[in-house]
Amino acid sequence: MRLVLVCIGRLKAGAERDLVARYLERARAAGRALGFTAVDMVELPESSARRAEDRMAEEGSAILAAAPAGASLLVLDPRGKNVSSEDFAHRLGRLRDGGTPALVLVIGGADGLSEAVRARADLLLAYGAATFPHQLVRVMLAEQVYRAVTILAGHPYHRA
Repeated sequence: MRLVLVCIGRLKAGAERDLVARYLERARAAGRALGFTAVDMVELPESSARRAEDRMAEEGSAILAAAPAGASLLVLDPRGKNVSSEDFAHRLGRLRDGGTPALVLVIGGADGLSEAVRARADLLLAYGAATFPHQLVRVMLAEQVYRAVTILAGHPYHRA
């Protein structure tokens, strides 16, 4: 199963971009033996529309277009469900074992997500009630992907 982080906006060079790259490379290396064929990141441009609703609609269309056919969508949304690392890992494992070709993990833009993306999501995931900078959320998601792979592998990285 292919794992794809689809994110609105580009991370500039710096510590956050380096951390994301490091976690995704680790997930790639550890995931091959577990049936995760790829761990990729797709950065989509922010919309330049004037109204927030139009920006969300344009970005939503781009997000949905970036999702491979048959993919499951996991969308980060502050109104979503809080999920433990273990539960997240087991969800990835069930999707992989069920023959899902890809899991798309979505981080929307500054204005949020269109209803079309929210409606298409198989899971809305929240990282609690606090607001985090976009760059840190991307690092946190990349780390959780790596952590999930290590949990599924029985690797000691995760200490519950």
